Amino acid sequence: MSTNADEARMQRVFWRSIIMFGMIGVAALGAFLWSGRSQQEPVIVEQEARGPQARQAEAVAIPELPFTDVTVAAGIDFIHQTGAYGERLLPETMGGGVAFFDYNDDGQQDLLLINSDHWPWQPAPSERPTSRLYRGRGDGTFEDVSVQTGLDLTLYGMGAAVGDYDADGRVDILVTALGENRLLRNIDGERFVDVTSRVGVAGDDDAWSTSAAFLDYDRDGDLDLFVCNYVAWSRQINAEVDYQMTGIGRAYGPPTDFGGTDSYLYRNDGDGRDRPRYTDVSRQAGIRVAHETGAGPIGKGLAVLPVDVNGDGWLDLAVANDTVRNFLFVNQQDGRFVESGIEYGLAFDTGGLATGAMGIDAAYYANDQRLAIAIGNFANEMSSFYVSRAGEQVFSDDAIVAGIGADSRRGLTFGLMFVDIDLDGRLDLITANGHVEPDINRVQSSQQYAQPLQMFWNCGSRCTRPFRFVSQPGILGRPLVGRGATYADIDADGDQDLVITVAGGRPVLLRNDQELGHHWMKLRLKATPPNVYAIGASVTLIASGKHQYRTVMPARSYLSQVALPITFGLGETSSIDHVVVQWPDGERESWPNLEVDRDHLLQQGTGQSDL
Repeated sequence: MSTNADEARMQRVFWRSIIMFGMIGVAALGAFLWSGRSQQEPVIVEQEARGPQARQAEAVAIPELPFTDVTVAAGIDFIHQTGAYGERLLPETMGGGVAFFDYNDDGQQDLLLINSDHWPWQPAPSERPTSRLYRGRGDGTFEDVSVQTGLDLTLYGMGAAVGDYDADGRVDILVTALGENRLLRNIDGERFVDVTSRVGVAGDDDAWSTSAAFLDYDRDGDLDLFVCNYVAWSRQINAEVDYQMTGIGRAYGPPTDFGGTDSYLYRNDGDGRDRPRYTDVSRQAGIRVAHETGAGPIGKGLAVLPVDVNGDGWLDLAVANDTVRNFLFVNQQDGRFVESGIEYGLAFDTGGLATGAMGIDAAYYANDQRLAIAIGNFANEMSSFYVSRAGEQVFSDDAIVAGIGADSRRGLTFGLMFVDIDLDGRLDLITANGHVEPDINRVQSSQQYAQPLQMFWNCGSRCTRPFRFVSQPGILGRPLVGRGATYADIDADGDQDLVITVAGGRPVLLRNDQELGHHWMKLRLKATPPNVYAIGASVTLIASGKHQYRTVMPARSYLSQVALPITFGLGETSSIDHVVVQWPDGERESWPNLEVDRDHLLQQGTGQSDL
């Protein structure tokens, strides 16, 4: 018993000693540190105490932005066909493109809808689907003129590009396809004639072309042509890939197991309307990009945007690639391009990963010198929002900072475009969404096959983040299997109306019914031949010391083309200082004091010299 008591007593003494030494050590350390601080004589900077900054965005009300579905009332009875019958072939997922353009030069926007087809190894239907051209009447309604104009095309079509390739003053059409592409020459605004073989832009018969763009990349005056190609595909390759999804079985799947392809760059070497001819200069121009290992082409292009990324006055080419890095072909001004997507920060997302990139557009969204390139991505991926820094040739993905990041993850985005919906002078962002797998909800509860459009309203500098997601009932909340997207003013009221194509279904024509009383100005440009529609021209509007910037470029979004006239929203501003146009040949002119709330035709050579 005494031994146990002694041991207990010794333990108590031991722990008291440990505690005492610990307290002494802490005191000594504190004295040392205090001595050190006293010797350093720290500089104390007095600052005004500031509490947490309030988010101004919460105090700014999103305006009422109503749309009305007028598809049927407008006379649009088109139905897109995919050819799907159960084999789950990848082209069936892509949908069809759409273009607004004025084919007969009557001042009204006409509407072209591209169709696909049934597969040739299946029983032939009694009536094959065709593409359709609808003539705009100017009052919001359309007349089907497909047959009489020769645009009732039967092919497995993808997208469209518009431009006057032969400099005759009429807008021509390139239709991209699975297989050979088609170039349709506009004859006097009355009919279209297939001149593909004669002009040399069919492409390979086993190629899969998607988006395309007319542009003057070499600044010789005529319009050249860029055509995106997607993946190396055939029915046999599709069967060998045999993509399976747990819980579904045979599924469409991503293009990761399909090989890449090279896109086409065609230089216009023709002599106008008499001898039109294109030359494939893809290789010598630097458009072909191969794996560093030599394992073939990298590209899986779904959309292209001609845009001057470095402000040198020459159009560059941004290409949205699906599941591989995006391309940026920087124009060297000598007929060559250098692929610089990685150097410019456009190739990957913020994590350094390639995305499922679909549609693309660019804008000076803040009405300053910051250029944003937006790209719609796959489900559960944020849409990319690459922003250039002033004076620097580099972009950073500001999707979260811009306010579109979290909400854009909900959709699988194909069509994407900047457009000033409420005419307040700030470009908003519209996305067309829809999954590729009809049964996706069986395995991913957060995803649906049909998905609503998304609108991100541009709040400008009044908000912490410039874009705010618009959650509104009605058509904007109605699920669609959205693909192509475009805009035009179909009813001559100044604001922009929308068309969204639907894979395997009817498109939707959405009339913009906003009634905010904002002023606007619409500009149609006519340049000296051969590029008479001034594709590539830069337009600056100055009003009350503020600037807005636009580029005449119909090729935007996904498989689609927007209307050529440039529309500026002016908000409550009822007058402008002047408009400055830099024409494709580099000449600059200005027009002062143009009247608001009306259309203006600006013809090269009629403005004031702007030196």
